[in-house]
Amino acid sequence: MDIRFVSSLTPEDENLFAPALLKAIGALLDQMPIAYTVRIETTGSQVFQHSSAGDAEQPRPAAFDIFTTTARSAAMLARPSGSARG
Repeated sequence: MDIRFVSSLTPEDENLFAPALLKAIGALLDQMPIAYTVRIETTGSQVFQHSSAGDAEQPRPAAFDIFTTTARSAAMLARPSGSARG
């Protein structure tokens, strides 16, 4: 997968933003058992890179089901405040 991100940031701002973006993306991808490399090259030709070999033994996180979660949240909100869970 190749993802391109085009911004209106100044070269100086790109150099400040790139490491933070790389850290956030790395934190997200490190939770998955996949090998990857994220490389960010700024307009000023600075390169920021993070790689992971992945871990096939690491369990995958449970799937997030937005519909079930939304239904549960709606049901909890609909209960009177003094109701016990049941």
